[in-house]
Amino acid sequence: MRAILFVIGLLLSLGGHANQGYEVSGKVVDANTGTALAGVQVSNVATKALVRTDDKGNYRIQVLDGKNTLIFSYIGYLEQRIAVNHGTTIDVALAQQNTTLDEVVVTGSERRAKRQTASVMNVNAALSGQVSGLYIRGTGYVPNQNLESYQKIKENKFINPRKEPLSTFAADVDAASYSNVRRFINSGTLPEKDAVRVEEMINYFQYQVAGPKNGEPVNIVTELTKAPWNTTHQLMRVTLKAKDIPTANLKASNLVFLIDVSGSMMGPGRLPLVKASLKMLVDQLRAVDHVAIVTYAGSAGVKLESTPGDEKMKIKSAIEELEAGGSTAGAAGIKKAYEIAKQQFIKGGNNRIILASDGDFNVGESSDESMEELIAKESKSGVFLTVLGYGMGNLKDSKMEILADKGHGNYAYIDNISEARKAMVTEFGGTLFTVAKDVKIQVEFNPSYVQAYRLVGYENRLLEAEDFNDDQKMGGDMGVGHVVTALYEIVPVGVESGMVGTVDPLKYQQQADQVAERRNAELATVKFRYKEPEGEKSKLQQKVIGTTVTELNRVSEDLQFATAVAELGLLLRDSDFKQKASFDQLIARAKASKGKDEEGYRAEFIRMAENARDLSRSKE
Repeated sequence: MRAILFVIGLLLSLGGHANQGYEVSGKVVDANTGTALAGVQVSNVATKALVRTDDKGNYRIQVLDGKNTLIFSYIGYLEQRIAVNHGTTIDVALAQQNTTLDEVVVTGSERRAKRQTASVMNVNAALSGQVSGLYIRGTGYVPNQNLESYQKIKENKFINPRKEPLSTFAADVDAASYSNVRRFINSGTLPEKDAVRVEEMINYFQYQVAGPKNGEPVNIVTELTKAPWNTTHQLMRVTLKAKDIPTANLKASNLVFLIDVSGSMMGPGRLPLVKASLKMLVDQLRAVDHVAIVTYAGSAGVKLESTPGDEKMKIKSAIEELEAGGSTAGAAGIKKAYEIAKQQFIKGGNNRIILASDGDFNVGESSDESMEELIAKESKSGVFLTVLGYGMGNLKDSKMEILADKGHGNYAYIDNISEARKAMVTEFGGTLFTVAKDVKIQVEFNPSYVQAYRLVGYENRLLEAEDFNDDQKMGGDMGVGHVVTALYEIVPVGVESGMVGTVDPLKYQQQADQVAERRNAELATVKFRYKEPEGEKSKLQQKVIGTTVTELNRVSEDLQFATAVAELGLLLRDSDFKQKASFDQLIARAKASKGKDEEGYRAEFIRMAENARDLSRSKE
């Protein structure tokens, strides 16, 4: 009897285990190239469970028993059905095919084709908005990291001030690179090298800087300390702080929401997040403000005529009705948005277009050059441009950056609802209200103290020395309360450094009297030019920086934290100038300088840096 009971118990136990099931995992790749496929649908025939592969092609799915069958399906590839057969690891190689589509819709024309055949390349292009006028009904965008584009960055080098004493660049308040880098790391991968713009990572954070006095729009703050990644070098901070203005005192706004509703905006993290972001912004508007909505896909259209900001339900309803589908007529949308903004222009007010897109323009004027010319021309109307980037896998970061720079505006990347809140609520004034335009910075270094200098970041914002005084040359723009920080790494005179190249003594150049030069005890002079938002004539401010060096642990918490952010940027870029940069030391310094951190942004940075460290070590 005991033996029978034991057998029954054993069978019940096995049955319970079978009902409970177990996990099967694996990786899906392209059969021809071996490239990992992200977004592959993996479904269990028995349980109807469904998962998708991550950006590395990996998946995990529950099965009831070893007899279950898994289906692997991906647009443009042959479907595979594989019996589990009691295995726990199933790797799959999918073969490409010519895919027959049940319905292909050509927007912007009268032609409709049934049962059209398209190649894998064409299908994937359609899904990402690459084929003009083509989209597939009933499908979502399949992420593909390889479709993203970034402007090539050639890092700034160390410069001898005896040859080039002036460093000139346009102020940059963009912070898109930081949130984009965060998106990469949170998804379990290190970012592309050119996705890391160190200055945008630094300027993502707010710093406690005193505002300007005497009616000036901007205050200049400087500090000098040792470089944490090379303590024989110095690090000079130059920070500009724009004036704060209470929300009640902000100028009336004439806003045009220019929303990309093309096929590439399908899926989570795209149009649904755009809707949520803009609804947050609508909540901040007043009765004196007005909003119009322009959408673009195969063509541009007006979704909502200019409407007072206190009619919030009407505006939100129009936003909620938006649906994605079609090609991306970006140029037509931009022209229409500027047309409406100029029609509703508020003299002395805040006239601005807010573009929400992944930047994937493919109809009409789509090249970077033509879009740059279009925006630069339209920006002379007094209408500013704010660019909000969305999506992953097809983000055209390079194009979005150009649009913002040429449109007298700023560029933010929105990867989640918290980032939307930061841009639309927490930093509402800075995002939308300009207090100084065409902001340029020029630093003159004293060669008696400075052997060489290097601007950390700002590679895409460099200007010629003579551009500083030329009011026809565009600079950056600063919004209400904005803080812009630039860091210079300095090799002091007398310090031997492998970072500094050498040349033979010059025969015809006058040799300076260093003793005489040292009498003024000036390391550098910072000059700052700006225009009023509606002005065309620039104004000048300047400040002298002394030679006193403060130990890193005694400078402001803000500078300590900024150096940690810069150091992470150098490591993520695998910079030629990272020297002795270290994840552990920057994390420790960030923790020590976190401060009050009421919004939690610095704590988030620390977690991101720790994750980046772990990802980096896993690749060693």
